Amino acid sequence: MPPTTAFTAVAARRNFGGQQQAGSVHSSSTSPSPSAAGSTNPPDKGKRDWPPQVRSYVQRSFADGNILPDVDRQEMEIKLKKIISQSVEEGTLATIDWDNLPLPQVMIQDERRRTHSSHFPPLPSKQNGHSILTNEIKSNKRKSAEIEPSDSTGGQSLPWRQSNDRESFESRLSYPDKRPRNGAGPDSPFSKSNQAPEARKKRFQGALAGTSSAASLRPWRSSTTHEVEPTEPKGPIIGRCQDLEKKYFRLTSAPNPDTVRPLHVLEKTLDHLKKKWRREKKYPYICDQFKSLRQDLTVQRIKTSFTVDAYEIHARIALEEGDLSEYNQCQTQLRALYVQNLGGHPFEFLAYRILYFLHTSNRTDMNDALADLTPTEKRHPAVKHALDARSALALGNYHRFFQLYLDTPNMGAYLMDMFVGRERLSALSAVCRAYKPDVRLRFVTEELGFDSDEDSARFICEHGAPHLLEERDGGVHLLTGKAPGFFDSALKAASARPGVKVPT
Repeated sequence: MPPTTAFTAVAARRNFGGQQQAGSVHSSSTSPSPSAAGSTNPPDKGKRDWPPQVRSYVQRSFADGNILPDVDRQEMEIKLKKIISQSVEEGTLATIDWDNLPLPQVMIQDERRRTHSSHFPPLPSKQNGHSILTNEIKSNKRKSAEIEPSDSTGGQSLPWRQSNDRESFESRLSYPDKRPRNGAGPDSPFSKSNQAPEARKKRFQGALAGTSSAASLRPWRSSTTHEVEPTEPKGPIIGRCQDLEKKYFRLTSAPNPDTVRPLHVLEKTLDHLKKKWRREKKYPYICDQFKSLRQDLTVQRIKTSFTVDAYEIHARIALEEGDLSEYNQCQTQLRALYVQNLGGHPFEFLAYRILYFLHTSNRTDMNDALADLTPTEKRHPAVKHALDARSALALGNYHRFFQLYLDTPNMGAYLMDMFVGRERLSALSAVCRAYKPDVRLRFVTEELGFDSDEDSARFICEHGAPHLLEERDGGVHLLTGKAPGFFDSALKAASARPGVKVPT
């Protein structure tokens, strides 16, 4: 007699449908036990056969061509869920004309326009005899929990949840919050700390997307008001100030015509400043007056030959005083003015530009400038001189370079003075390597472009080499044999600081 067990064996379930498969341990002829029969799962209540019109409406809502940049995807999903849930509650799912129903993003934009245009919402519209948005206008007073799907839908899933791509939409939705409203924490969607940023975001979203007018930033102004907002004048202003001298102030608001001098006054101002510069030579004051003159030209958009003349004079004065900052500002504006063929001296300032690149050792901008040169520009004496100086430095021909330095046209010598000390150190280093054991100081004076032997001796002493000078045989000699690499270190220090003027 077989032993009696204390339990009833049942077949293992192989699927979720509750059907026993063949080949179970016990024969299928045995009647199932009540426990096995009661373990059969009920049918899935989360599935529903949504009408094709609803599916098409959802697909059109998420189509790339219907996405609006000023409507967030999450906000659109909440609105779409609300529309479908509301139609299920009211039993109008089959009666609504889904093909002509506005998309959720369009509804959101309409709500924003109504909110910005008036404090009073318009009456609800009807289509096909049904109030499609019966509770649409009441949405401002509806609680946030009503946006989430509730048990009133019968636990039926929405159409987009039947898609295979569950990660595209469902995974980004949050499940309804079951916590009471009064106990909402800081992470709850009902928290005021979360509602305030959302309100600000909605208020400025239209302005950031460029789809709303200036009134959207001021919702307190109703469209019924007839207030005319001030508008800035279009086009340049015309000055009314008659003062010849005026201090320079950086503009922090729109210019006032009462403090701006018109063109005929600016012409008198330029003549006055030129005479005052020749007479007094006070650069800080003259520079301030020229900056004020240039500012008046800019705010009135005056671009004539007079503008070119004013910028050229200021650039020359800045070069004379070694003010490269103001010179560069004038040079930048002059390049733009020369393109408009307003006159002036473009070849002269092109030569200055090449010499300035030699001073800063800016090879990139130098190559760009050389590539833009035309045959006519290369033949001009000032430009040809600057190109010859560049070629002499590139070849290490200091003899040719200092000959060009002593014969610089226009005001190019002021620019060359800024880096001639650096090139003299380079030439002295070459002399010390080529001539041993010494050379006469007079040779150094003639080769390096000094005015006298005293100037060359002073230059050597200022760079810490007085011990290399020796007086004998009726003259001063430079002991090149005792200076191996001495001037190389001084040259390296000078080359590392191109903006610092080396004594000449």
